[in-house]
Amino acid sequence: MEQKEQHLRQELAELEPKFNDPAIFGSKEYPKLAKRRQQLEDTIRLFDERADALRKQQEANDIVEQSGDRELTELAKMELEELADLLAVNEARLHELLTPKDPNDDRDVVIEIRAAAGGDEASLFAGDLYRMYTRWAERHNFKVELIDESPSEVGGYKEIIFGVRGDDIYKQLKFEAGVHRVQRVPSTESQG
Repeated sequence: MEQKEQHLRQELAELEPKFNDPAIFGSKEYPKLAKRRQQLEDTIRLFDERADALRKQQEANDIVEQSGDRELTELAKMELEELADLLAVNEARLHELLTPKDPNDDRDVVIEIRAAAGGDEASLFAGDLYRMYTRWAERHNFKVELIDESPSEVGGYKEIIFGVRGDDIYKQLKFEAGVHRVQRVPSTESQG
C-alpha cells in the first residue's frame, strides 16, 4: 500500500508543473489532466487521513497501556473505537479508489422505458419507473434531459426516452437493464 501511495504522490508531482503553463487551459487534454489531478488529490488526501488516524490510534493505545488515570484511559478507549470506525471507512474508500475502473463509468446514459403487454396498467407502470429514475437522479445531483416521449391516455407513457448526465452515472446505472414485470392490483381496476 505504501508503494502505491508513493507512486501516486510522484505522479501528482509530475502533473503539477503542467498546470503552471497557461497554454494548457486551452488545450484538448486539459479536462483529462484536471480530472486525473482531482482523482490523485482525493486519493492522497485519504492516505493522509489514514496516516493521521493510525498515529492517533498509536497514541491512544499508549495511553491505555501506560496511564494510571482511569478517566483518561476511558477517554482513550472511546477514541480508539471512533478511530477504528474511521479507519474502516477510510480503507473501504481507498479500496474503491485504487480498484481499476471500467473505462465507461464516467459516460452519460440514455434510458428507454417502454410499456409492453398490459395496456393501460403497463403504461402507468412505465410512468412510475420514469418518475422513480428522475427523482433518484435529482437526489444524487445528476441532470435529467427528456429526449422523446409518447404519453398514454391514462397518464403513463407508452414510451419515454431520457438522458442522465453526471459523474460516474454509467457506473451507477449500468446494471439497470432488462424486462420488468409488475404484479399488482391495477389502478385501472374499478373494483379494486
